[in-house]
Amino acid sequence: MSDLTVTIVQSELAWEDPAANLKLFDETLADLAGKTDLVVLPEMFSTGFSMQPESAAQTMDSAAVQWLLSRAADMGAHLMGSVMIVDDGRYYNRFMSASPAGELQTCDKRHLFRMLGEDKIYTGGRTLLTVNVNGWRLRPFVCYDLRFPAWSRNLNNDYDAAIYVANWPARRAEHWKALLKARAIENLCYVIGVNRVGTDGNGLAYSGDSTIIDPIGNTLFTIHKEPALRTATLSKEILENWRRDFPAWMDADQDILDLPDTAR
Repeated sequence: MSDLTVTIVQSELAWEDPAANLKLFDETLADLAGKTDLVVLPEMFSTGFSMQPESAAQTMDSAAVQWLLSRAADMGAHLMGSVMIVDDGRYYNRFMSASPAGELQTCDKRHLFRMLGEDKIYTGGRTLLTVNVNGWRLRPFVCYDLRFPAWSRNLNNDYDAAIYVANWPARRAEHWKALLKARAIENLCYVIGVNRVGTDGNGLAYSGDSTIIDPIGNTLFTIHKEPALRTATLSKEILENWRRDFPAWMDADQDILDLPDTAR
């Protein structure tokens, strides 16, 4: 496993307008070929987070999905983000990872935001995904998944970096920042958090705060309120040395249900 170069894209999103968003990202990613191993876009990058999938959802053979595959090939890098998908009559917030070789891997958002009724419209995922990029094992999650540490638990160093893509509102920005750092520290892994900026079609504001945090809890960088593209290199040496020198993962509870009754 060598070091991994990661580019995160924090942007505004045109409301429920895939053509406009794909054009924006074409322009944003135009000069990245050969310069990075991985590019991460926000949650529902082609539409913004919408509760109107009847009119805005994409199919698995839609332009947004094909665009992911073609842009990954053009850049020679993995390209990731989530898309609002309709599949077999159900709606999903689907994370997608496209490889330069044309492989598409997916998983669906597990935790649905009941405060907006997302759980009444979308179907939650049941499986975790691990994507291998240059020997790095990457584990993707979507937005609200960030609040649930058991779903992110890295029991036996099963993954090296967690990726959280989001449309996380500005009014809860402090939660976003605190939870991302906690996930990095408790799981002894890098954390990549990619959020959007601007205002959506419902008037909800987003402050971005996209970031990369190392396994010790140090912030490599944070992008605040502006659209921006930033690149950083994840260090194999830092990851392996920290796991060796501070092996807290060896004391993790494998299954809390196995504890004796007196310990519960």
